[in-house]
Amino acid sequence: MGFARACSVALVGVEGVVVEVQADLEAGVAAFTLVGLPDKSLVESRDRVRAAVVNSGAEWPQKKLTVGLSPASVPKGGSGFDLAVACAVLGAAERIDPASVADVVMIGELGLDGRVRPVRGVLPAVLAAAEAGYRQVVVPEQTAGEAALVPGVSVLGVRSLRQLIAVLCDEPVPDERQAHDEGRPDTMLAGLMVPGAGIGTGLARAGQGDGHLPDLADVAGQERPRMALEVAAAGGHHLLLSGPPGAGKTMLAERLPAILPELTRKESLEVTAVHSVAGILPPGEPLIGRPPYCAPHHSATMQSLIGGGNGLPRPGAVSLAHRGILFLDEAPEFSVRALDALRQPLESGHVVVARSAGVVRLPARFLMMLAANPCPCGRHSLSGAGCECPPSAVRRYQARLSGPLLDRVDLRVLVDPVRREDLMGQGRRGESTAAVAARVRQARARSAERLAGTEWSTNSEVPGHELRTRLVAAPGALMEAERDMERGLLTARGLDRVLRVAWTVADLRGADRPDASDIAVALELRTGIPRGALTNAGTPS
Repeated sequence: MGFARACSVALVGVEGVVVEVQADLEAGVAAFTLVGLPDKSLVESRDRVRAAVVNSGAEWPQKKLTVGLSPASVPKGGSGFDLAVACAVLGAAERIDPASVADVVMIGELGLDGRVRPVRGVLPAVLAAAEAGYRQVVVPEQTAGEAALVPGVSVLGVRSLRQLIAVLCDEPVPDERQAHDEGRPDTMLAGLMVPGAGIGTGLARAGQGDGHLPDLADVAGQERPRMALEVAAAGGHHLLLSGPPGAGKTMLAERLPAILPELTRKESLEVTAVHSVAGILPPGEPLIGRPPYCAPHHSATMQSLIGGGNGLPRPGAVSLAHRGILFLDEAPEFSVRALDALRQPLESGHVVVARSAGVVRLPARFLMMLAANPCPCGRHSLSGAGCECPPSAVRRYQARLSGPLLDRVDLRVLVDPVRREDLMGQGRRGESTAAVAARVRQARARSAERLAGTEWSTNSEVPGHELRTRLVAAPGALMEAERDMERGLLTARGLDRVLRVAWTVADLRGADRPDASDIAVALELRTGIPRGALTNAGTPS
């Protein structure tokens, strides 16, 4: 009788649980039994592992074989357990020393020829292994860079099971290098990029194909929306742009990622983990350094926005936009249920999705940007535009963005039609992305210094209690905001959000704390009621 064990990781959302893979050989009729709540793809590993072991030059044990995945109560799925199962079986058959694999975490799918294929979710799996105290990890060679992002872990990248056996047995390691035809895709990378899982929505930058990155200077006019965009980027505030078609709402949204600061190391690991699990992490880019930009179509379902799917829930658009931007163009065209489902992650920074297979907590701290037309035809309130929408249709269209959702939006700005002189280049040219991004970085640095030692990183995350007790505005600065609250123009949540925006405006102009002019700017950006504050303030500098 032989027994051996290896380790792997089961992913539940973007969190991992270390699984002990135990192999037991007994005398009896040759059979292979796999237990421990495996799903269909994991049950099929019996055939993959057997063929891979034989084709790697090792002998398959002709005995009764039982492989157990412990803890047995945790659902397990995917093909990433193949490598651990194969090594546990070879250890039980004494082809390799059982002690050499007992405390090694192994992640990878096996082909029938013994090659080790990459799988999704390597980074969160290795993070879970490191938190559990494991220090040695074996992964496919293509994902070794992703696994190496975790500090304190020794990573071995292998191309085949034959290579791993040679390393464990201290034998000469075969090269196993295979030449690929130039111009043909590497089939070994197929498992990393999953069609239909959100590819093209999380990391792509508009304009990369022709080498031209969108610049804010390309936007004609629109001083007030440009200022709102800068404030949103500096403080992480949610933004609604409302205006007729062709005014530049989408152009502004596409230029927002470029003015956001680079992600910190911690934020980069969070974003990379989500994209790795979702299957949209580009090969050769193990660490994401820029904020993601996710812009789902307005026909997106609630499950695709929030997360869901068969079995354990998968990350949705709100998680793919974690630490980045979620842009909802034509926002009133989205399902009302899908839009209202955004209310909880907007407040908490995460989303909890419950299904019969389990409950998953997914990160979802994003900057939401909404773009909306004033009516179905888009010409409402434009003089001489010929809007034929009846008042009831206009009210129904605008009501699709519910009050509770809009109450969580810090900045609400009306985008006017572009003026002829601005479009023809006769007006003042707007600032470039580089100039605005520099001010945003300075404002973020000021807020980070002020919030050092707390769990918050941007002004939009600071609780209202802190803004009213510890981080207080200048004396008398809140008088106008308090009057608006008494008149019903602001809710309690709205007042807190005005304070957050005011701190951001103060950071942009280099002030130590917001005064009455900063509060007035924040009120005008939130309520849309002209108060002369934006005209007097101009662009923050």
